[in-house]
Amino acid sequence: MLKRLNLPFLETVENAGGVSNLKKDKIKSLIQIQKDRGAEKVLILTDSDGKCITSAKEEIDPNGENIVIVAVRMIEAWFLADTTAISNFFKEDYFCEMPEAIPQPYDFIRTERLRLLNSGINGKRILGQKMLYSGFSVASAAAHPNCPSAKYFLQKLETLAVGQ
Repeated sequence: MLKRLNLPFLETVENAGGVSNLKKDKIKSLIQIQKDRGAEKVLILTDSDGKCITSAKEEIDPNGENIVIVAVRMIEAWFLADTTAISNFFKEDYFCEMPEAIPQPYDFIRTERLRLLNSGINGKRILGQKMLYSGFSVASAAAHPNCPSAKYFLQKLETLAVGQ
């Protein structure tokens, strides 16, 4: 997606391991790793975790030196919004009408996978990898009629592309 938008990027990702790890010292070290690799700015994507978006951004990047995008809903809801990828993941046609209305989408996906395939999923990182393997794309999630946070994320990336 970044290539399609002509946004320069490093092909590395640092996973903070959850919102509780996005504390000032931890995030500072993760940002520094990317800057040492040559990044001018670092894109940080996080869930709001029920916090006000402004305070979540300020907590993560108090100096405003990087690009922080806070998804209003849990990012795992995007997996449910990508109908093709979630169908591949569940190995059957599957449509989630209101992916962002599910309070704990990770738990929901785990339960559904167990119900449909008699096979669980162990951890959010593994879920993310399996969803990528299943063909997940943010653009597909953003095309879902009831997934505004994915649309917002995509619009922010497009704005960055225009502004460069």
